[in-house]
Amino acid sequence: MFKKFKLILSSVREYKKYAILTPIFMIGEAGLECAMPFLMGMFVDEIKLLTTPDSFFHVDGSGIPVFYIALILLGMAIISLLCGWIGGKTASIASVGLACNLREDLYKKLCSFSFENIDRFSTSSLVTRMTTDINNVQMAFQMMIRIVVRAPLMLVFSAVMTFVGGGIMGFIFVGLIPIVAFGLFMIIRHAMRIFIRVFKRYDVLNESVQENVSGIRVVKSYVREEFEKEKFANASNAITTDFVKAEKIVALNNPLMNTSIHLSNILIIALGTLLIYKTGHYEEHLNDKGQLVGDWVGGELTLGQLSALITYGIQILMSLMIISMIMVMLAMSLESMKRIAEVLQEDPTIKDNNAPLYEVANGDVVFDNVSFKYKKESEREALSNININIKSGQFVGILGSTGSGKTSVVNLISRLYDVTEGQVLVADHNVKEYDLKALRDNVAVVLQKNVLFSGTIESNLKWGNLNATEEEMMRACEIAQATEIVNAKEEGLQSRVEQGGANFSGGQKQRLCIARAILKNPKIMILDDSTSAVDTKTDRLIRKGLKEDLPHMTKIVIAQRISSIEDADQIIIMDNGTVNAIGTHEELLKTNQIYQEVYYTQNRVGGDK
Repeated sequence: MFKKFKLILSSVREYKKYAILTPIFMIGEAGLECAMPFLMGMFVDEIKLLTTPDSFFHVDGSGIPVFYIALILLGMAIISLLCGWIGGKTASIASVGLACNLREDLYKKLCSFSFENIDRFSTSSLVTRMTTDINNVQMAFQMMIRIVVRAPLMLVFSAVMTFVGGGIMGFIFVGLIPIVAFGLFMIIRHAMRIFIRVFKRYDVLNESVQENVSGIRVVKSYVREEFEKEKFANASNAITTDFVKAEKIVALNNPLMNTSIHLSNILIIALGTLLIYKTGHYEEHLNDKGQLVGDWVGGELTLGQLSALITYGIQILMSLMIISMIMVMLAMSLESMKRIAEVLQEDPTIKDNNAPLYEVANGDVVFDNVSFKYKKESEREALSNININIKSGQFVGILGSTGSGKTSVVNLISRLYDVTEGQVLVADHNVKEYDLKALRDNVAVVLQKNVLFSGTIESNLKWGNLNATEEEMMRACEIAQATEIVNAKEEGLQSRVEQGGANFSGGQKQRLCIARAILKNPKIMILDDSTSAVDTKTDRLIRKGLKEDLPHMTKIVIAQRISSIEDADQIIIMDNGTVNAIGTHEELLKTNQIYQEVYYTQNRVGGDK
């Protein structure tokens, strides 16, 4: 746990000076607050000894002018206030800065992850870690550098001062502290278990929200709003129930502390009064006017010391209560720290070579006896003994049933995953030898699930090439058959794109994503069933444009329709994670049963062939 705590604190960075200054000011505030009751006791005793109004400004009795004590108390109160205010400000800056850096560090870490890393965390869990968990850590850190320093110091200083100012009366608190501490420990112990459980509840809640927002069209089309409302309500109520249970337990703090405070006050007042009158005496003397007057002279305990003891007692018990509340908050934050550290400590499974290659010479692709598992512990291989040879500039089709391994094959080319056995070569070099950015800049992938980001059509297209001109963008749209989409909008390339491309149809999103990939001008372009939402005519025109306008580019197309790949230079048939056959349309139609079945089914000919 210490390593995780250290890892979290490493994100303080430029806010370290504020984190260091805060405890210093808290020490000053705590020291002054603990000294003030002692001086207040002296003030009370000096007031009792005053004989004339003028003696308020002069030495009388103990030798310390009451006026000076009052000034010192006022000065200490002001300085204590300033220390508390500055400490609060620096603590806020440090904690907010830590939260800011943690979010940035988490996001950067997520960006460095391979698909294998991302698969280990659910999206809803990552959202919770980026929001709720970081907020908990922020509050805990602010408490740690401010209240966690102040409260124990107040407890220790006040306990010491009870012996300095009250002698044996300090044992009252020595006896009460362990009793109260045990009670607080039991409260914290039971509350902690519930608070820790709440985080898993948050993951379920966020997952419900995420699924409903992203799949709102499906929810409405199946009229499942009531079901989803009930599902969300159950997740929300589970959190509420746990929090109510935890808060009921934590609420026991107040009666425990109030009982302790009243008990300590009763004991102090009873024993203190007894000491004052048992050990004190009445003393007569002449005043300035020659009149005989009398004063009570205390023995082992004075009235001022008694008032100071009562104040110290309240400070001790309140410090204990604050510490207990801090412990509950820290218990919650420790779980949050653990969850954040899990992401920060996750080692990316795909890293750059120590001496990477930065240039991809051509679009040659070779799979040399490749096998692959999504998880190392999995018994079943997603791909087994794959051997493929693709020449630069070729148009290659990949066909196979769902789960046959088509997408797994193309994911290995751009190192979204790494092979388990064998090697994938691009331009005669293992993909592991390339700089990741250089490799992926030369391998454009249009995935099955096409994503447009909120912004404009232009900003989305420029993901392919940040410096692309309007002419280049329109040329890419022309090849991808997306020109009509741009021209149909009044604002053209500046037309608004809503989050996820919600204001575009599936076919429009696919064509814009293909145009975006073309703008990268890669050596290899992979279309992962990315023309499934367009009609066959548009599909044919896109393929024609890619072949005629980009002859140098290797084009790998995963398709469900044979019409999308029948003119390919070679077609790869995938079956159950293996290569079943490789050949042209004519060759496979004559020799391969899988290809024949798909072809005849789609063309509605062949009877029982």
